[in-house]
Parts: sequence; structure tokens; C-alpha cells
Amino acid sequence: MRTEVLLLLLVSGLCGVLVCAREARVEAEDPRGVQARGHGRPEEEEVSDEPAEEAKEVKPKKKKTPEEVEAAKARKAAEKEAKAKKQKTPKPTKKPKAPKPTKKPKQPKPTKRPKATKRPKTQTTTEQTSTIGTTAGPEAGVVTELDWDSIFWPVTPQRPVEEVTWVEPVEPDLVRRKTTPTPEVIMYVPEDTSLAPPVIPWYEEYDYADLAAKKQEEEEERARQEKAEKAERLRKLWEEEEEERLKQLPPPPEPKQCPPLGLESHRVEDDQLLASSQSHHGFSAQRGRLNMQGSPNEEDLYGGAWCAEPEESTHWFEVDARREVEFSGVITQGRNSETLEDFVSSYYVAFSNDSRDWTVLHDGYAEWLLYGNVDKDTPVMNRFSWPVVARYIRILPQSWNGSLCLRAEVLACQLPSSHRSENDVTPTDDLDFRHHNYKDMRQMMKVINEECPNITRIYNIGKSSQGLKMYAMEISDNPGEHEMGEPEFRYTAGLHGNEALGRELVLLLMQFLCKEYNDNNPRVRRLVEGVRIHLVPSLNPDAYELAYEMGSEMGNWALGHWTEEGYDLFQNFPDLNSILWGAEDRGWVPRVVPNHHIPLPENALNGSIAVETKAIITWMERTPFVLGANLQGGEKLVAYPFDMQRPPPSFTDSQRWRTNGEMNEETWARIQRQNEGALRETPDDAMFRWLAMSYAHSHLTMTETYRGSCQGDDVTSGQAITNRAAWKPVVGSMNDFSYLHTNCFELSVFLGCDKFPHESELPLEWENNRESLLSFMEQVNRGIKGVVRDVEGSLLGNATISVEGIRHDVKTAAGGDYWRLLNPGEYKVTARAEGYTPQTRLCLVGYDSGATSCSFTLTKSNWDRIRQIMVLNGKRPIRLVPRTSVRTTTQPPATATTLDAHAAAQRAERLRRLRILRLRRLRLLRQRGGSSVAPVSTTSPPPAPTPTPTTTRPPTTVPQSTTSWYDSWFPVDSWSTENPFDSVFDSVPTQDYTFEFTID
Repeated sequence: MRTEVLLLLLVSGLCGVLVCAREARVEAEDPRGVQARGHGRPEEEEVSDEPAEEAKEVKPKKKKTPEEVEAAKARKAAEKEAKAKKQKTPKPTKKPKAPKPTKKPKQPKPTKRPKATKRPKTQTTTEQTSTIGTTAGPEAGVVTELDWDSIFWPVTPQRPVEEVTWVEPVEPDLVRRKTTPTPEVIMYVPEDTSLAPPVIPWYEEYDYADLAAKKQEEEEERARQEKAEKAERLRKLWEEEEEERLKQLPPPPEPKQCPPLGLESHRVEDDQLLASSQSHHGFSAQRGRLNMQGSPNEEDLYGGAWCAEPEESTHWFEVDARREVEFSGVITQGRNSETLEDFVSSYYVAFSNDSRDWTVLHDGYAEWLLYGNVDKDTPVMNRFSWPVVARYIRILPQSWNGSLCLRAEVLACQLPSSHRSENDVTPTDDLDFRHHNYKDMRQMMKVINEECPNITRIYNIGKSSQGLKMYAMEISDNPGEHEMGEPEFRYTAGLHGNEALGRELVLLLMQFLCKEYNDNNPRVRRLVEGVRIHLVPSLNPDAYELAYEMGSEMGNWALGHWTEEGYDLFQNFPDLNSILWGAEDRGWVPRVVPNHHIPLPENALNGSIAVETKAIITWMERTPFVLGANLQGGEKLVAYPFDMQRPPPSFTDSQRWRTNGEMNEETWARIQRQNEGALRETPDDAMFRWLAMSYAHSHLTMTETYRGSCQGDDVTSGQAITNRAAWKPVVGSMNDFSYLHTNCFELSVFLGCDKFPHESELPLEWENNRESLLSFMEQVNRGIKGVVRDVEGSLLGNATISVEGIRHDVKTAAGGDYWRLLNPGEYKVTARAEGYTPQTRLCLVGYDSGATSCSFTLTKSNWDRIRQIMVLNGKRPIRLVPRTSVRTTTQPPATATTLDAHAAAQRAERLRRLRILRLRRLRLLRQRGGSSVAPVSTTSPPPAPTPTPTTTRPPTTVPQSTTSWYDSWFPVDSWSTENPFDSVFDSVPTQDYTFEFTID
């Protein structure tokens, strides 16, 4: 095939020369001419618009040239690609139709003109269809003359030329490339109009409308991409330029961190606050302090925020700093209310130096509108980009929810000045004044223990619900051991996690005691060597971590107040008050229910008791504490028990109480005062008041109550102490439980209005509370102390110490030592122990520092033998029949050889006590008779008891001694002047017991 093509090209070149020579003659013979193939580019073909003459039929070729094969392949590939695109790209404007069971077939579209198939880029040579055949006339002569009849194959005359050589249709808008014309020989072939145009179904029908829409979409997408790329390039360029510009500019200053001015802590006084108006009397500007608490009754005198008059057109809240300061921010909060949601959502801030000309804060472009709260409880802080120096600041509310109510705090830094402010404090102690989280607290305690290892010990009293340990530090000259005669004292803090001031004061006290002990401070050394001190900084570590994350000013009043389980630890202890008061109303105290160390009810610790509370109770029972205080916040006073309101007794109970002969007039008067709603006093009310005053009056600012309390009027009458039941009664408090279940006298110290003060305020708070903390610890040595032993010298633990006139007893520790807090005075103290005869002593408490020593030695009693005898006699009293005479010498019974010297001494002592009893009765008879009685010398026959025939005078003094086994039946002491039987055997039966004692 290639040989034929090359031969054809060669012949065409030779023929071109001959055709040029005879061109004129050929044109004369046939004006239209016959198109001859030149030696130009074979793929460019000129098509004439004039109809050609009919040529004779040319015989079709049997084989296709390679060029035709390649063209056919190219057409098929184009058809497949167009078909695939048509199937993949659905029409965007058509909406999908629901399938129908029968679909009407579409009518076939009319045949469209096929698109021109692009020729391959590679240059190929196509075979020119010869129209030269066996023709007559001049064409035959030219062919014969040029000897072409031997080169071209003959064409079959029966088939038309159109069937052999099909000319591809040309698109109307297709513009062919113009080429340089070359002289060609054109031979016109007449068109055969009788034949129909060939129908060759080798192409698919094209939808030119979809193709144009698709093309337009592609162009639009391309334009969008170019626009987006251009915008991206411009943005990157702008960012680079802006970054370069910012690098050249100095960095903007960070907002200045300033402490609060003191609205919440009440360092800002009431006359420094002013407002445009107020809605009610109880909602004045003085109530607009952060975390201000309102009265439970919404209609009460004091509200929980500053609220403006709604009819006013202009509203503002003003704070006077009394001197120029740097204002750096504002904290706002909504109204404290259980039912209403009142808060300010946006506001402006203005400043002034004379309270007349005001300048609104700008952000550089316009007045800076600050966004406020979204609820009533959560504080929201807005810091200024730069501090503003001024004396006055105003908050201008712009929008609010509900009523216009606001609580606020102002952040401000003091300017350097030569005049010292009353709030400027330079701490004298080198201590760590900052807030400590759980990790920092452990590290701090570890450092203190390393500095003072000989007087400190770290231990934990239990774990919280989240597994955090409740650490405690013991400070003593012999840590880890209970020393004889050394009282136990405790400070606890962190019962509520958000009350952080007590926590920090306990940590500061640890540091102070360690440093001062090493510096040989005599006062601190006396405390450390004479008292075993226990300091617990955090009893609720889980809640403190939550409050610490929010910060000192951003936590609200309740955040961190409860444990993770939802318990308030201070009032989560078993209620022992109801048990005691119920027993008192029925006359069961102290015969059935004791007035001290009241046992816990059954399953008391299995109910709604927190894990932390159980650990605290176990710690209280394990350690014999004498005095303690729990440090809280939210107020500035000292509260002492009872913390629970005593319900008034019924009429029948009060009548029975009155008819009970055992009640004296003082007890009856106190009960009547309680029934009338007076204070719920403890038997040690005078001692509790003294302890509370020892802390409050040593505090530098606690007794300054002329401004009222933190949340309202002063409830302490200027003394900064109050009974908790008369102020805010609670049930199951830690103070009541400690008083009724252990020996410890515990109080609640409320350190200030701000529960979580700023770090900058810690030095001031330490200076205010340092002397109080030390003075209160020294009160543990007030009263009496001693040891209870038996005659053999053995220490008696769990013995009861009773004080005449105080219906509350204490018990000795396991080592036999005890401490009883008492005010100065004379007291009759009695020691009792199971299986021993009670002993009473007169103890004097002076005004000097240090407790008075008052120890006891008890003798054993034969109560076990007495119980056996009473069982044999039907549990009736034994009739005592004294002998007619007293023998100076007696023959010992047969079993006398088995008695030891101790039994003989007991018998002699018993006889001596009987003689003393008879003499006292005679003296009483003489006093009643009003005349002196001569010495009696009689001999009384049985059964009447008579004294021994002797002449004697009543002794003026009786030596102190122990009593025998029947002293519980016949209590005789050195001060008794009345019949001992009258106080033991009462002939009037009680309502609780149906039996009565009689003398046979």
C-alpha cells in the first residue's frame, strides 16, 4: 500500500508540469474543468458550489486505505466519548420523575447533521478518488496522451462515484484554513440527482442545546474559579502586608490585672455608693455589692441587689474611690432572688474626677458597649484595654432582663502616693500570701514539715468522695503521741469549698508557728509545748478545686459550697439535740439518757451522711479534743451553740416538769424563757460566750459593727458574737454534735463578707486575724484539769467528771486525764467511774493563765455483790439493822484468814463513816430544835439505831476520805447537811416509773 501511495505522489508531481503546459487548451475545451489532485497538502480540499457534470461510473475499490481506517477509529472514539458525557451529565433543569408502570415511547428525533470530526494531528496522505475512467471526448485523449490508463485502475461504470467516495459534510460555522492556491486541473462530474443521499447511521444524535448550556456552565465555573483565585491571592497579599505592618508596630499592652476595690468585702463603705434611683427602700445603692444576699422573704426590708426606679429615663450606679485610682475593669451580677430573673445585659462605663463632667469609655472608634450577664447568679467580668485614672466610676445600664437590678464589683489599682490608706498593710511576717490549690497545699505542708520536723507531723483524717485526702498537720513538742495533761486543740477550715479565707489562714498559721518556734518566740513555744495543736486546712477539697478554677471573683455565692454529692458538711451530722431534748421533756436525763456523750442512733451513719462527715466523726471520736473552731465565711462574727432551735414542749410535759420535785427554780425559769422564744442556751452558755468574745474582741475589725452586718443589720448588739439558734438555726450542725457527742467545745468563726478574697487582701486578713487565732488557742488552758486514778494508782479511762450546777459532763481520756473548761470561780466537781465509789472535791479556778489541777482517787465498790444480793431479795432495798453496841475487839470469823489488809481497811472505814453519819444527824436535830442538846449517853435496844455509849462533840472539820460500797445508796460528803435518804428515795412516784422506793 505504501508503494502505491509513493508512486501516486511521484506521478502527480510529473503530471503537474504537463498540466501547466496545456492548461489553456483544456480550459477552452471544458470551461468548468475537472478537479485534478495537486501536490499541495492532501487533507485540504476545495469544494465547489456549482453542480458538477455527471461523470461516468467509477469502479469502487475493494480495500480501505490506512487513512480511512484511522479516520473511522477516530470517529468511533469521539462517538463513545460524547455518549459517555451525555450519560454522566444529567440535565440540571430536569426534575426527576416518579417511575410509572408504563412509559410512552418517545418519537424519534429528526436526523441532525453530524459534527465534523477533527482530523488527527499527525499529517497523513489520503488517497484521492480518481474520476478518470473510460470517458469519451477530450478527457480520454488526455488520459491516453499522458499514459494514465496504465497507472489508475479502471472504475466500474455500474456504481456511482458518490457510493465510493463520500464527502464529509461541513459545519456551517466551520471556517477552513486558507492556503495558498496552486494551479489545479478541475474536472466537473455531473451530479446524479436520481439517487437519494446515503444514510450512514454511524453517529449519535447530539443535543446542541445541552451542549451549549454545558459549555456556558463550564465557562461560568471557570470564571468563578479565576475570581476566587484572584481573591485568594489578594487576601494572602493583604495578610502578608498586614503581618509585616504589625511586626513593625509595638505590641499592644496586656490589660492590667488589678484587685477589687472592695465592694464585696465592705472595704468600700456605704456612703461611697450612689445610684440614680431605687425601686424600694430595701434596694438602695448600698445593696449593689457583688454576692449580696437578700432576705428569704422578697417583701422584707433588704433586697438582693440595687434596683432602679422603672419610670426614670436615666439610670446609673456610681462608686467613689475617695482618691484617684486606675480603673481596669468591672464585674456585674444579677439580683439574688429565688423567683425573679433580673440582670443587666449591656452597659456603658463613664469616669469623672469631680462627679459632674463624665467621659464615656471608648474602644477607639465609638463608645464601648460592654456586654453583661445572661443569668442572675454568674458574675461576668469586663476588663478595659487600658486603665483609666479617675476617682469616680459610673455604670450606665442600657438593656436588662426583667427589672433593672445590679450587683457589681470594680477592679482598680492604687496609685503610688505618700499618704497611706487604711487598707494599705505591710505584712510583718515573711509568709506565702497566695491561694493554694490541692497540689500547692500539699507542697506547702511538706515544706513546713521539712523546716520543723521536730514539732510537726502530717497525717490525713480520711478521703473525699473524689478520692482526695483530707490532710491535717499536728504541731506539738512530741508529735504523734498524746501526752498526759496536754489538751488537744483543733482548727478546721474548708467545710464549704468556696470559703477560701479560712483555708489560707490555717496555712499561714502553720508557717507562722514553725518560723516563730525556730526564732524562740516565748509565746509560741509555750503554746507548742503545752498544747497539742491540729490544723486541717480543707475538709472539702473537691469543692475547693471547683471554686479555685473559677477564681476569687468569678465564683458565685453557691459555687463550691456543697460537696460533689450535694451535702453541706457543716449541717450533715446526726441530730443529737432532738434526742437530748426529748429525754429532758420526759425526765429521762440523766437516768436513762446521759447529758453528754450521747450515743449515735442505730444506723445513723448509714443514711444520708457524706463520706467526709463519716471521716470527721471518726477523727473526733479518736482524739480527745477539748476546744476547737471551724473557720467559715460570708459574715463577720462568732457563733456559738446551740445551733438548732428547740421546739416548745407540750402543755402536759411542762406541767409534769413543774410538778417534778427535782427541778429547781433556775431550771424552770430557763425553760420558760425558751418556751417564750428566747435564746437556745447550752448548760455552758457563759463559757461559750467567753470563748466567742476571746476571738471577736481580739480581731482588729470584727467589733466594728456600726455599719451593720454583711447582709443586713447587726445581730450581735455590737459584740460580734451571737447564738446560732437565735440568728440562723440549722439542724445537725458540727458544733452541736461536737458538744453532745464529745468533750470538745466548738464554735463557728465567720471571717468576713468576702468568701474568696483576692490574693492582695490576704496580708490584711492575716493581720486582722493573727492575734485572734493565737488568743483563742490559749483558752484551752482555762478551767480545771487532772487525772482520775484508783487507790492502787491505776489510771481510769472513761470516767465521768460532773460539775455542780452545770448539767453537762465530760469524760476522761484513755489515759485517765481530763480537761473541763470553766470560768473563774469555785466549783464542786465529782468524779465517777463504773465499779468505783464517786468522789467530790472543791476546785478553785482563778484568773491567772493556766488550768487548775484537780485530780481524783477512787476506791472500788462491791456493786457486783450488791446486784447478786438484790436479785436474791427480789430487787428490794436491804434493811439496815445496826448493832446495839460497838465492840472494841471482835473475833474474826472463820473466813477472816482469807481477808487481806485492804478488806480490813475498808471495814474500818465503813464503821467510821457510820459514826460520822450519826453525829451529823444529831447536829441537824439540835439546829432544828433551836436549843443546845446535852451530850447523849444512851443504850438503845434493837431495832432502833442508837449511837455508841460515849460522850463526844461534833467535829468542826472532817478529814477527806473515800467512801464505801454503799455510798451510792447513802451519798455522804463533807458539805452535806441534810438527810441523805431524802435525795435518794423519793416517796412520790414519777410518771415514767410505776414503782416506788420505801424503807422497810
